Amino acid sequence: MSNKIRWGVLGGGGDSLIGIVHRVAATMFDAYQLVGGSFNPNIEESKAFATQIGISTDRIYKDIEAFITGELALPEAERIQVVSILTPNFLHFPMAKRLLETGFHVICEKPMTMTYEEALILQTIHQKNETIFGLTHTYTGYPMVRQMKEMITNGEIGEIQKVDAQYYQGWINPIIHDKEQRNATWRLMPEKSGISCCMGDIGVHAYQMLEFVTGQKIKSILADLNHLYDDNQMDIDGTVLLRLGEHQKGVLRASQIATGEENNFTVAIYGKKAGLKWEQENPNYLTFLEDGKPIRVLKPGHSYNSSLSLDGTKLPPGHPEGIFDAMGNIYKGVAKAIRGEDFHPAEFPGMEDGIRGMQFIEKAVESHKEGNVWISLL
Repeated sequence: MSNKIRWGVLGGGGDSLIGIVHRVAATMFDAYQLVGGSFNPNIEESKAFATQIGISTDRIYKDIEAFITGELALPEAERIQVVSILTPNFLHFPMAKRLLETGFHVICEKPMTMTYEEALILQTIHQKNETIFGLTHTYTGYPMVRQMKEMITNGEIGEIQKVDAQYYQGWINPIIHDKEQRNATWRLMPEKSGISCCMGDIGVHAYQMLEFVTGQKIKSILADLNHLYDDNQMDIDGTVLLRLGEHQKGVLRASQIATGEENNFTVAIYGKKAGLKWEQENPNYLTFLEDGKPIRVLKPGHSYNSSLSLDGTKLPPGHPEGIFDAMGNIYKGVAKAIRGEDFHPAEFPGMEDGIRGMQFIEKAVESHKEGNVWISLL
């Protein structure tokens, strides 16, 4: 066995996009070795997939309990150290709970859990066992998002006055208008997806991003959500007003019925001295706005960027980096933490991000149900 971190995966088999993203990201810095796991509920399909991607079937398990039993029976020097959870939402909490209880480090897809209460339970177990927990809010791994955060932290835009996040997709639009299809999609099933579809899936990314880049907590929200059809239990569109302080306000807009949109995630932060804008579909450009001055566009890989941004840059200036690189930076940060190396707190989202995210999702739904009222998050 090499000196790489021994890595296992739950879910992410077959043609899963997120599985591909995680596998590529984990190999990016030669820090991980994929050893085993359970890629599919059907063990024969799971083993076939393992063979397909070139790993031994010796450590492929039928479920999480078999995984834990099998791995704990091995000498510690051979045991899988960190496990990525790439399953549908309803499995995140029970899997993360069992893994943390038995001493494994965890990398989990968001949302972290189905409820805020479950998130608090994970936090207690995590603190008790002192394991590493990473939550893959992937977009925080982009070099220019990290540059944005550092510029705001260093006061380059001054006191924040306005925040604005938009996350528009259109993928549910062809589904939602067909009654049979909308009742058969797991994203629209509360028992599998949780109490929210749009806010739970993409709105929480926008929320986490605003708190990440500003370094501030959103104090209260007012949500107006849209289900479009009476027989659809889940929100698929919504607008949330935000208050960070008495004179610091903003808006979060998220939609999965923005017809024709692909993955249009943008964030803008406006301060007393300047503003910053970033777009996920053009992630290598950070726009810097100042009154009375020409617009400046910052790009990755240049010496004018922060050390945090440059640490997440793999290629020379002018060579585009994308979603695989962003996820790779998160895996790199988790690897540093597992090895006990120094790392920047912004290198990977963690338990606190998951807790804040679940609170946001629940409070957004509550605000809407109560007639679009302001709800405190603190």
